[in-house]
Amino acid sequence: MVVASLDPANGRVMLVSVPRDLSVRIDAFQNQSATQNKINTAYAVGIQDDLYHGKKPEFVRGKDRGGLLAEQTVTGISGLEFDGYIAVDFKAFRNLVDTLGGVTVCLDGPLDDYQYPNYRDGYIRGGIHFKAGCQQVSGEQALELARSRHAVQAAQASDFGRARRQQLLLNAIRKKATSVGAITKAPELMSALAQDFSTNLSLADMKALYDWGGKLPDGAIGRVPITNQDFLNEACSTGTYYLCPEDPSTRMLRTYFADLFVEPSALAEKAPVQVDNGSRSLTDLGDRVTRTLQPLGLRVDPTQRVRPVEQTVVYDYSGGKYPKTLQWLASYFGATVQQVSAGTTPPTPNPPAGGLVVLLGHDYASRWIGQ
Repeated sequence: MVVASLDPANGRVMLVSVPRDLSVRIDAFQNQSATQNKINTAYAVGIQDDLYHGKKPEFVRGKDRGGLLAEQTVTGISGLEFDGYIAVDFKAFRNLVDTLGGVTVCLDGPLDDYQYPNYRDGYIRGGIHFKAGCQQVSGEQALELARSRHAVQAAQASDFGRARRQQLLLNAIRKKATSVGAITKAPELMSALAQDFSTNLSLADMKALYDWGGKLPDGAIGRVPITNQDFLNEACSTGTYYLCPEDPSTRMLRTYFADLFVEPSALAEKAPVQVDNGSRSLTDLGDRVTRTLQPLGLRVDPTQRVRPVEQTVVYDYSGGKYPKTLQWLASYFGATVQQVSAGTTPPTPNPPAGGLVVLLGHDYASRWIGQ
């Protein structure tokens, strides 16, 4: 599941991968409260009337009932209101890539998976194998890259690795579909998708997205993973594997989704930013927060653990050189700003030369876990 958020005014897109194992509340039934389940279940609950009875009317009738329930469920954890959904199954995904003549994808490392499923409830003999670097892939190979969960390489087997591959494939399809001459394949593309594709976007919507999105350079498309290395944890698993928000109220996630697009003027400053962890007991908080800021385009240096403090502060060691970045950080973290004059003793150890330091206090750590 990928959330695509668009910033038309500045020509930017953010693709946020939402792991299918994320535990969420699914509010689909008339006479019972919302149920807790994996987020990928929402679409299935919406479209499978024979298995799920007593649903609300909007999730019983109409071709979009699965998409609408998925939208509502993702809204609950992200705060975003969606303009539309697109659902593509395995067959349509394969056919789309094959109709385009394959796509080029560039992997940052090799992938070897000996537990990739075949179509007979077993595994492909000998596994699947991809080399590092750029390569042309067919529809079946693209599906293998998108689905693989048990690679030998730890980086490829992680949620982040799979999310990154899926986002790379989406961008590869976008570039190929909007390349010179590809528009001549439009009838074939629609035929490839017809039976295995669902959306509530109109043809006018899709053409507008095609015309606008096809012109974007790769640098305009940000890729954000939501994993157990940042906002989620695995501590809620008791048998069935789940990922749960560190903050059960999901306020932190909703704040993050609301701030996916850092002001271009702030990004243009290229300010060196460091996140220091001054929380009392969350030893990995600095690492987690740093991982969330890097995909947004900020230049974030490695974190460090420092003595505990109560309040979150942004220290400016630059002499006011980065006002836009300072303003964004203060707003995002709900922090006060303190200027550090040259020649004075630094209030934080080893600050980046002439940069900014976010010192996370107990107040922010409490918000991070929903207290």
